[in-house]
Amino acid sequence: MDTSTLLSRAGKWLYDNATIIILCVILLLFGAFFWWLNNPALEHLFITTCITLIFVMGLQLFMGNSGILAWSYIGFVGIGAFTSAICSMTPQLKELSVPIMYPWLQQIHMPLPLALLVGSLFAAAIAAIVAWPIMRLSGAVGVITHFALLIVINVLLVQWAQVTNGPRNFTVGMKPEVGFWAVLLSAMAIMIFTYFFKQSSLGLRLRASRDDRFSASTSGVNVVMVRYLAFIISCAIGAFGGGLMAHFIMDFTGHTFYMGEFFVILSMIVIGGPMSVSGVFFGLILVAAGRYGLRQFEPFMTSYGFNMTGTTEILLSILMILFLFWKASGISGGQELSLNTFTKWFKPKEKIGA
Repeated sequence: MDTSTLLSRAGKWLYDNATIIILCVILLLFGAFFWWLNNPALEHLFITTCITLIFVMGLQLFMGNSGILAWSYIGFVGIGAFTSAICSMTPQLKELSVPIMYPWLQQIHMPLPLALLVGSLFAAAIAAIVAWPIMRLSGAVGVITHFALLIVINVLLVQWAQVTNGPRNFTVGMKPEVGFWAVLLSAMAIMIFTYFFKQSSLGLRLRASRDDRFSASTSGVNVVMVRYLAFIISCAIGAFGGGLMAHFIMDFTGHTFYMGEFFVILSMIVIGGPMSVSGVFFGLILVAAGRYGLRQFEPFMTSYGFNMTGTTEILLSILMILFLFWKASGISGGQELSLNTFTKWFKPKEKIGA
């Protein structure tokens, strides 16, 4: 194979996958900018946003390609957070943080990377056990079942005192154990994986089951199996993000990974567009910037006698409603960002009658 052929194929591959290249470049530029600012508060915001990006990509992988709203997803994020935290903590720290923890759990101690992997695999294993019958359900029945599963998981996380310290805070340590660039590269890797999953054979079959379940079945697609595999992968990604979050905020409870957090993730997907990786990426940026700005505005208005507590959640809810009414496909319209997107902006308009 000559050089010209190799260059031609490389150019075609770059053109076909321009979407993920553009998104990675944007994320890297944001990361370099926040790193250059050297502001601890802004670095904290960026790290939190990158971890949330992992949550969003994990949910988009399943929800965006299957069309099923998986409420239980955030519960598996919590499972990953607690599992990885328990695995990485020293026996002495566990004895201080959770005095009544089972003795066999107190003796477990792993390096952080291995603990994150174990947390992801454990959440995936739980998902593999419980998800098969759920994947047979569609429509409102499936959504309600996912919601019921979330309640079961949350009750266990909040009440199982010998493992999660019950409703009290679970303290992992005194300072964050994950760094700026480690989180950034992890978020980028998950985003790349989610994009190529969408392009894969499994992603194509999953979208076929979303568009028309019965036509997909008659075409040879095992609808239950593709949903089942995608949900397990989605939960593993969410659990990995949960582990990163646990080792960054260092202090949390089972309620940290419940309805409030899921609502924020869901709003990013709805506003950005659930069927597009590009859409959820820009939805995350829009919602994260809006929440940060509004939270800076709330104390300012409170100082003038206006109680603005909860304004962020109210405005975010209104924005979601507006998008669902007038643009259900989100800001992306269900389309991926590509080089054609930019050429359309700069392409001169043809004159009528020319």
